[in-house]
Amino acid sequence: MHYVTDLHLHSKYSRAVSPQMNLETMSRLALQKGLDILSAADFTHPVWFKELSEKLEERHEGLYVFKSETNSNGRNTNAQKETLFMLSTEISSIYKQGDKVRRIHNLIFVPSLAIAEKFNKSVISRGGNLNADGRPIVGLSSHDLLELLLSIDERAFLIPAHIWTPHFGIYGSASGFDSLEEAFKDLAPYVFGIETGLSSDPDMNWQVQELMNRSILSFSDAHSAPKMGREATVMELKEASYMNVREAIMRTKTHPNPPLSGREFSPPEKGEFEGGNHIAYTLEFYPEEGKYHFSGHRDHKVVYGPEEIQEKGNICPVCNRRLTEGVLYRVQQLADPKLLHRTGSEIDEHGVKWYTDTLKKQPPFVKLVPLLEVVAEALGSSVHSQKSNTLFATLCSELQSELHVLLQAPLTNIEKVAGGRVAQGVSKVRAGNIAIDPGYDGVYGKVAIWQEGEEKAEEIPQLKLDI
Repeated sequence: MHYVTDLHLHSKYSRAVSPQMNLETMSRLALQKGLDILSAADFTHPVWFKELSEKLEERHEGLYVFKSETNSNGRNTNAQKETLFMLSTEISSIYKQGDKVRRIHNLIFVPSLAIAEKFNKSVISRGGNLNADGRPIVGLSSHDLLELLLSIDERAFLIPAHIWTPHFGIYGSASGFDSLEEAFKDLAPYVFGIETGLSSDPDMNWQVQELMNRSILSFSDAHSAPKMGREATVMELKEASYMNVREAIMRTKTHPNPPLSGREFSPPEKGEFEGGNHIAYTLEFYPEEGKYHFSGHRDHKVVYGPEEIQEKGNICPVCNRRLTEGVLYRVQQLADPKLLHRTGSEIDEHGVKWYTDTLKKQPPFVKLVPLLEVVAEALGSSVHSQKSNTLFATLCSELQSELHVLLQAPLTNIEKVAGGRVAQGVSKVRAGNIAIDPGYDGVYGKVAIWQEGEEKAEEIPQLKLDI
């Protein structure tokens, strides 16, 4: 069965996060968006951990539900699928390795609240302050963080977060590394996958040799509930459980013993993504819309693509300070030339453009624009307007969910609910027929579904796709 997962979120106890990022709202909006398994994020924060302990109950092995969704018999009180939660947190490691100060964000996953509590106590004993932020800062290196995690429970695992982000990604240009082995040393084989981040997509990550047999994961890193699911990973699981999610990410049934306490090192064997629990596909933000895709300096509105960096250098022509080097440029620095040009594409019966790996090492992906953005542009309004949000909610209610509207709903049905312009906008997004001014130096890219001079038709000629 397919499960749509968004396993990188933040709670209201993290900095710059909406107070609506609570279990009630997250659980309710997951149904609206079509998400099945969410991160019960920030379990390191003591107040949030107490709330998780009181408000969650285990439904499947290692997966939890919000208690108010169930009645006294333990059954879901609504007709829709329950929202499941998986325990995770993001750790910010700041430490010196080699000649650089490293600032690296990693995602931690554990199989139970009891293990989460043990991990929290271990971090505190090593000087970690868990009260200050839901995403705590620790002095442990990425290697030592993973070693600590595996010493507590071998079922736990770590995923490097938004790996290309200049300042906090494992490959980041400002403080990252050139390889996972450089960062994790002997524990690199226990890094089963990576998170792409909003400014890169799987195709870009396929160019890196050491990621060839690792899972390429995409999650939203949402700081507000409406942003949940803007990127997601769809997993085919035999049944819902923590260990099945872990196995899907590992791409193997082999559960190795970590090389700790003198035990013999036995790295996991890497399998293919077909068969058993596996990743079926990922749902991607257009990477150009991410806020670090191109290089630049936002104070002076300087934006350079990789070719311009090669030609003009990486110094701001206005202030002579170093530009923030973008993800696309950094990917090209680490890319293996033998792995370029391995991306194919095909259009499905709904008019959705799917991107495929011609080497058949990685599952396919699709690029989407959040439905609220499509609705807002079609209405000539903003994503914050009542008009846009009301129509968005109506579409999700009438046509199952946001993801169903974006990927599968017949365009004729979308037109009946929201009008021809919205249906045309969804059709254009499905086909990739849009324009984006790339993001840079912390500035999100700007999407234009209808380009200048292109009429927003009331009727949509693409309706034949659904016949």
